[in-house]
Amino acid sequence: MTPPPLDPSNLAAGEPCITVGIIDRRTDITGRLDGAFAVIDHGSVSGVFSAHAERGMIVLVDKGLSEIARAPRIRLSADAGSTFTLSDVTIGNRFHWERNEDQTFHGNLILELREGGTITAINEILLEDYLKSVISSEMSAAAPMEFLKTHAILSRSWVLAALQRKKNGKERPVSINTSIEREGEVRRWYDREGHDLFDVCADDHCQRYQGLTKITSIQAEDAVRETRGMVIAYQHEICDARYSKACGGLTEDFMTAWDDKSVPYLVSVSDASVVHAPARSEEEAFRWIMSVPEAFCHTEDKGLLERILPEFDRETKGFFRWTIEYSREELEEILREKSGLDFGTLRDILPLGRGPSGRIARLRIVGSKRSMIVGKELEIRRWLSRSHLLSSAFIVTAKRNPSGEVQTFTFHGAGWGHGVGLCQIGAAVMASRGFRADEILKHYFRGVELQKLYR
Repeated sequence: MTPPPLDPSNLAAGEPCITVGIIDRRTDITGRLDGAFAVIDHGSVSGVFSAHAERGMIVLVDKGLSEIARAPRIRLSADAGSTFTLSDVTIGNRFHWERNEDQTFHGNLILELREGGTITAINEILLEDYLKSVISSEMSAAAPMEFLKTHAILSRSWVLAALQRKKNGKERPVSINTSIEREGEVRRWYDREGHDLFDVCADDHCQRYQGLTKITSIQAEDAVRETRGMVIAYQHEICDARYSKACGGLTEDFMTAWDDKSVPYLVSVSDASVVHAPARSEEEAFRWIMSVPEAFCHTEDKGLLERILPEFDRETKGFFRWTIEYSREELEEILREKSGLDFGTLRDILPLGRGPSGRIARLRIVGSKRSMIVGKELEIRRWLSRSHLLSSAFIVTAKRNPSGEVQTFTFHGAGWGHGVGLCQIGAAVMASRGFRADEILKHYFRGVELQKLYR
C-alpha cells in the first residue's frame, strides 16, 4: 500500500533556503564579487575583497584595502545574476584527492566570526540551486540523465532529512566525530552531524558542493527541474539517503559505518541483477574479495567512466578490486602518525567483525608494545593509510622471515567508500543500461516510495 503523502508543514512551506559552509576556521578569506552585493550600512559593493579577524570583528576590505565593513557577522546580499568567487577552497579534506581550488557561487555570502579569531564563509542559497551544483560535483554533469535525476532526488532527500532532524532537535551541533573509547579499544564514526553556523558543509562529509564551474551541462539543471521537490520516503519519513562511490558488488549495512542500529532502507543489497551471498566470515570475505563478481560498479568502459566521474576522481584507478603493500616498518610509521600510538614491532592485523559486504567494523592491531582494537570502518581506513584506504573491505596477508617476523603486509580490497546506500558508479551504470531513476532508487533503498514534497 502506498503511504500517505508527507506533510510539507513538517518543513518549510515550499522550497527552503539553506546555508552551506564553504570555508571554515580560516584566519583570512579572499575572493571576488562579480556584480552588485549589498552590505548593510554600506550600500553596494563589487570586485576583489579580503577579510580578516581583528579585535573580535571581521574586517572586510576592497582591492585597495579600503574598509567596507567591520562586524562579527557580515552579510553580502546578491543582486539578481550576481556571483561571488572564493579563493583556495579545500576539497576532499583529509582524503587522498585533497586539493585547493577557486570556486564561484550564486546566492548570498555570509562571513561569520568564530571564537579564536577565525572566519567562516557561508553560502545562503535556495535548495534547488544548491542541488544543481551537488549532482555536478559528486559525479559529472555529463552523466546519463536518469542518473542525474536519481542523484537529485537522493541529495534532496538527504538535505531535507537533515533539516528535519535539526528542526526537531535531533541533530547535534557538534563535531562529526563520535568516539567510544575504553581500555584496548577505540571506536569512532564520522557521521553527517549538524553544524553550528550552517546547515551543511560543502565537502564529502556532507555532500560535495563545488560551485557553478562544475555545472558543465544543461542536463544537471534539467534533472533538478524535472524532479523538483521529489524525495524518497520510508514509512512517512524522508530518508536519510546515504551513498558512496563504488560498493564493490555488495552494499553495506548502516551499522557497520555508524551507530549500532538498524535502518531498514540502509541494508546490504547486491549491486547486480543477480543475488550475491554476504561475506561476513573470514572465509567468505576471502572468496568474495579475491573474486571478480558480476556487479554494476564493475565496469571497464573507460568512456563511460570519463562521462560519469569528475576529473579528480578519475585519478583513482582499480577501485573495484585493489591491492596495496607496505613494509612492516612503513606501516608502523603510518600507525604512529595516524593513531598517535606506538605499537612497537607489528605482529598481526586481525579482523574481528565484518558487515555483509566484507567491510570490517572492528579490527585488532597487534604489536610488541600494545594490542588495540579499532573501529569503525572509516577510522580503520584512516589508521592504515597516509590518507585513507579505499575501503575497509579487505583481507590482510603477511610475509614473514624464517624467524616469524613480519616483513610486509599486503591488503587486498574491494570497493571505494563506506558502501552504505546507493553505489554511485553502479547507479550510473544502471542508468546507462536504461534503468529509470525510480527503479535505481528502489534497487538500492528497499521499501521506499517517491513522494513530491513541494512544487
